[in-house]
Order: sequence, then C-alpha cells, then structure tokens
Amino acid sequence: MNSLLLASVMILLTILIYQGALFVYRRFRRIYTAPIILSTVTIIILLLVFGLSYDTYMLGGRWIDHLLGPAVVALAFPLYQYRDLLKKMLLPILVGTSVGAFIGVTSGLLLSKWAGFSELIIHSIVPKSVTTPVAMSIAESSGGVMPLAAVFVMIAGIGGVLIHPVVMRFSRLTHPLGKGVGMGSASHAIGTATSMERDPLEGSVSTIAMVLSAVIVSVLAPGLTLLFM
Repeated sequence: MNSLLLASVMILLTILIYQGALFVYRRFRRIYTAPIILSTVTIIILLLVFGLSYDTYMLGGRWIDHLLGPAVVALAFPLYQYRDLLKKMLLPILVGTSVGAFIGVTSGLLLSKWAGFSELIIHSIVPKSVTTPVAMSIAESSGGVMPLAAVFVMIAGIGGVLIHPVVMRFSRLTHPLGKGVGMGSASHAIGTATSMERDPLEGSVSTIAMVLSAVIVSVLAPGLTLLFM
C-alpha cells in the first residue's frame, strides 16, 4: 500500500478511535474509560490483531505527534486567565513541585534497586515523571535507553491518571492547587490533560508543575542516581 495512503488511514483510524473513546468516557465517566487510556489500549489491540508493526502505525502517528508542540503551547491560555492568582501561589507551587520531583526520582531509584534492575533500566526509569522529550534526553545522557524511557513515562502518566482518585481521596486533598501540583509533577502531560478537563485552574497549576518538574528532575536526576548507585 502507498505510504501516503497508509499514513492517512492511520491518522483517520486514530482520530476515530479517540472520538469513540471520548464518547464512552462522556457516557460512563469512569477513570478507566479516560480517552488517553481507552484509545491507547484499543490501538495496541488492533495493531496486534492485524499484525501491524509500530513503524507502520507511526507513518501516520508521527504527523499527529508533531501536534504535541502546539497542544502544549495552547495550555498557556488558562495560565493567562489565572495569571494573578498563579503569581501569588508561585512559591507553594515551586515547593510542592520540588518535593514531587524528588519523590519521583527517588521512588524510581528505590524500586529499581529493590527489583535488581540493571543500570541500563535504572537510568531509563529515573526520569519517568517528566514529559517524554525531556525524559528521553535525560536517559540518553545518563546511559539509559530512550525508547525504554518513553515507555516508563507512559506508564507513569497512565498510572497516575488511574490511581490519583484513590490517592486524593485517601489524603483528603480537595484544593485545585494541591491537585494540580500532584498531577503535573507525577503524571506530566497526561495528568495535566486530565486536570485541565476537570478544572481550568487545576490544569493551569498542573501545567506550571509539569514545566518546573522537567527542570528540577534534569538537575536532580544525575546526582541522585550517582548517590544511589
């Protein structure tokens, strides 16, 4: 099949699956029916059933991937809306994100050491709580594997979306500031998208936490990894 036609089919398939997942989520409103989870699982199943490779899917997927940049830039709009409040709350957000980044790195290191993972996997799992491009860069510079780092980022993002209701209920966390810091520093863009859907203020805080977390983890990861290794 022509590459251009195949790419178009993959793009259309992705859009249709996501729209279907969105319909299911609006109908049932369960955390496990979140569009990012349902659409990802559906695409994986279809690729396995029809014997299609990841490279084949990415003929179209890479064009969608290019839209990630504009999507992240679009998150600046709610930041502008709540700019006055966010300026007042900058210090608590910074402190909370720093703690979240530290826990994210150390939890990955402790889990890896406990499980007896190789250094290759350890360096790949450490930046799991930041966005994919940053995580891949950190993993590459420290001796990890970029595709493996991307997998751990996806696991952290989806895992955070799945378990955050339980964590927030257990900790009795109700303020959008706390929720946003937690989602942004632990589950990066996937968590931020979930926060934005629930509450624009929470999503704005999550966006700031996501950006700050990427910077903080980039600084903390090398030193903490050496300390634990």
